[in-house]
Amino acid sequence: MSGALVRRAAADLLFLTLEKRRTLDQAMAESPPFGDLDGPDRAFARAIASAALRELGRIDRALAPLLSRPLQAASPAIRALLRVGAVQLWRMDVPEHAAVSETVEAAKAWQDARSGGAFLNAVLRRAAAERPDLDALPVTAIWPDWLAAAFEDSVGADGAAALAAAQLAEPGIFLTAKTNAAAVAEVISGELLASGSIRAPGGPVEALAEYGSGDWWVQDPAAALAANLLMASASGDPAKSDMIMDKSGMDAGKSAEITAIDLCAAPGGKTLQLCAAGLNVIAVDRSKPRLKRLEENLARTGLSAEIITADAETWRPETPADLLLLDAPCSALGTLRRHPEGAWIKREGDIARFPDVQYRLLKAATEMVRPGGTILYCVCTPLRSEGADVVDRAVAEGLVTRLPVSPEEAPGFASCITGSGDVLTLPGESAEHDAFFMSRLSPEALK
Repeated sequence: MSGALVRRAAADLLFLTLEKRRTLDQAMAESPPFGDLDGPDRAFARAIASAALRELGRIDRALAPLLSRPLQAASPAIRALLRVGAVQLWRMDVPEHAAVSETVEAAKAWQDARSGGAFLNAVLRRAAAERPDLDALPVTAIWPDWLAAAFEDSVGADGAAALAAAQLAEPGIFLTAKTNAAAVAEVISGELLASGSIRAPGGPVEALAEYGSGDWWVQDPAAALAANLLMASASGDPAKSDMIMDKSGMDAGKSAEITAIDLCAAPGGKTLQLCAAGLNVIAVDRSKPRLKRLEENLARTGLSAEIITADAETWRPETPADLLLLDAPCSALGTLRRHPEGAWIKREGDIARFPDVQYRLLKAATEMVRPGGTILYCVCTPLRSEGADVVDRAVAEGLVTRLPVSPEEAPGFASCITGSGDVLTLPGESAEHDAFFMSRLSPEALK
């Protein structure tokens, strides 16, 4: 019966994400059927749910011709089980008999699905027999139509296809080193990238050598780039820039003279980067639970920062900072390769509320930085409305001017620099990272 229980748990994860709009992590924490599993069974249930979420739009399109009525007419429980069965048959190395029979058995263990068992059985048997070619469907069909259109509008058809292809691939694990990246890469048998990030070998992060040592933390290469670009400017002071970028020979006393604010800081990967460079860091976030994670990360790495719980729109520092990093709240649609459920738990209306919030935060940030200081605005989404449009508005209203990024400042990401000197990190075949927009700015607008 364990096979049926695994499918029941996988279906419950889909039910919670797609019907209750939970993230997959939240669903795994909340699902009793998933919580009842152990070891390999739990990993398999997660793998089924993840595979279904990665390609959900295509799976639903391929299921449609096999049904006598629209998929949405089926109960939420049956919809979840249909997707669980279909992804095993079409995308996973699961024997046909097990994929069908164990999924049908799972319906018997779910009160909301019991009455649809015969229907489920018939559809899955047909799915096994006909084996539709999912790859014949457009790669962007993995998303809701509105989202595919939004991506194409922002980054073009090729850019949208690259984002979709990245979502279909299992994401790797990348690390940022506290000090010596080459040494960390050697210790964990990883690959040191041109950007300074480290690609970890396969397997769980807990199995890496020196796990828990505090010498590194998990961070996407594109996320790490934001803090690096901010520090590269060093408020326009070449001496300070040299100090920051050469961590191995840094004068801690002098580098501590540079104050950096990390606005909307939690959970703190960028805060850790700024601290590791020896800066005097103030980390601000309004979420106490998320700041708790930041405190834990600081303790684990032996780094320190001033932590402030406050609303970034209204908080102001006692003394203006040299540097400010604003990782603004956003749709997070650039992280779908790691969180594919985001394409389905977000709605078009949810996205529309972000640009005004982002603009207000950027405006507030200009009041926190000294004359000659630098702001790095970034969002983990490729949507133009949350990235370049927000910055363009601030420039047009005289709040900021751009400080264009040069190729030398962005090793590994030179091709991502836009004509305006911003950075848009679209993934590609040889570029495994999240999609971020970032713009380096001066609050001293031209008069």
